[in-house]
Amino acid sequence: MADYVGALDQGTTSTRFMIFDHGGQVVGLDQKEHEQIFPKPGWVEHDANEVWTRSQEVIAGALKNTSLSASDLAAIGVTNQRETTVVWERDTGNPIHNALVWQDTRTDKICDELSDEGKGGQDRFRDKTGLPIATYFSGPKIRWILDNVEGARARAEAGELAFGNMDTWCIWNLTGGTDGGAHVTDVTNASRTMLMNLETLEWDDELLDSIGVPRAVLPEIRSSSMVYGEGVGDVAGIPVAGDLGDQQAALFGQTCFDVGEAKNTYGTGSFLLLNTGTEPVHSKNGLITGVAYKIGDQAAVYMLEGSIAITGALVQWLRDNLKLIGAAPEVEELAASVDDNGGVYFVPAFSGLFAPYWRSDARGAIVGLTRFVNAGHIARATLEATAWQSREVADAMNADSGVDLKSLKVDGGMVANELLMQTQADVLGVPVIRPTVAETTSLGAAYAAGLAVGYWNEIGDLRANWGKDKEWTPQMDAGERDRQYAMWKKAVTRTFDWVE
Repeated sequence: MADYVGALDQGTTSTRFMIFDHGGQVVGLDQKEHEQIFPKPGWVEHDANEVWTRSQEVIAGALKNTSLSASDLAAIGVTNQRETTVVWERDTGNPIHNALVWQDTRTDKICDELSDEGKGGQDRFRDKTGLPIATYFSGPKIRWILDNVEGARARAEAGELAFGNMDTWCIWNLTGGTDGGAHVTDVTNASRTMLMNLETLEWDDELLDSIGVPRAVLPEIRSSSMVYGEGVGDVAGIPVAGDLGDQQAALFGQTCFDVGEAKNTYGTGSFLLLNTGTEPVHSKNGLITGVAYKIGDQAAVYMLEGSIAITGALVQWLRDNLKLIGAAPEVEELAASVDDNGGVYFVPAFSGLFAPYWRSDARGAIVGLTRFVNAGHIARATLEATAWQSREVADAMNADSGVDLKSLKVDGGMVANELLMQTQADVLGVPVIRPTVAETTSLGAAYAAGLAVGYWNEIGDLRANWGKDKEWTPQMDAGERDRQYAMWKKAVTRTFDWVE
């Protein structure tokens, strides 16, 4: 068998291809950003063709950087920004509209209509889907495209159009596109559409009818670890064999295979996931229930998730919009130039608030400003916003699961920021642990693909690969933690009801 496994990680701001060895170590990678398109306030789009071009470039780049050929890969796994929605023509492969990104809020009126109190409110579909009705998810985004692109609904009903989140789009293209590409998704991505029944793991006719999405446009739902087809082009003949939404991929890469194990990924947003086993646990505290993974014909494993819309994206905003820093890593030095936040709290409700509030009417706010405040205090409040939002989600998770968090495994680009990691330990009051391979999203996709083709035999092989790089322990006094948390909560309330 070939010596390595590849993972295509299609993220919100960039796409990367990573190559791993049997020990789960990174052998090579390439990464490229793609354009963020903002046609109107609250609207966020990607050019799906640009995303696919970048995907091809990073696959070729990673192989070139490591002097490897595709034949050195035993399989390729795919992981993706989950709810981002693209609809394309089956016969040409051309998208009929830019992809609607998970952060996009243009479906707010559709969601208001669906969640009318007379119809059951925001939790109308929660028993079946595990999800609140929110602009976050794919179903309303599909409907918006079909309702707003001329002729699209009729073409969709006739089977001429295909929908996919970015995993489906990439797998379809990887396996041939218009020349017989596999139109598939996995259970983790399907569970983010608001269209799949959590119990049956199938598209649900009642949900499709209520939301207004024709079945003919949907991909086939498959397991997360199985062969979907063979690659073409630069990866001709290589099995495409793993598919996990990015946050579930990180849970898989962190080897959180036992009930009660949790991880937090710090990327554009942040996502705290808890393995709840083979039965779904429905949240009463603002969390999402979803599928964590499904290996082959084994039973699906479920999770609770706390989704935070804006964390790493807030640092990018400081860089690109306010010009307070020249590069994202500089935020740590700027934040460390002051001893505390100077009384400032920054609530980044740019796309409303996700867990545990689900308030699409909220908008961002910086509170506590005085003339004493400088750029360092703003930078520190930016990092603290990530930590406090994660604390709110952890509290909700403890309430739903009945299990107190003992420690937190962390991953994603922001875990390189050691001030943030210490702050996170301080506000949670538990140790924060960074693994030796911080980019566990890509690793999880590689693991799923490798398991499908026998490169790894069982999940025990994956556990043996996990290693601790660094651990941060709480240093903040409990009384001070409670005082600051109360101030954070007060700041959050100031963002409510901003959008009429």
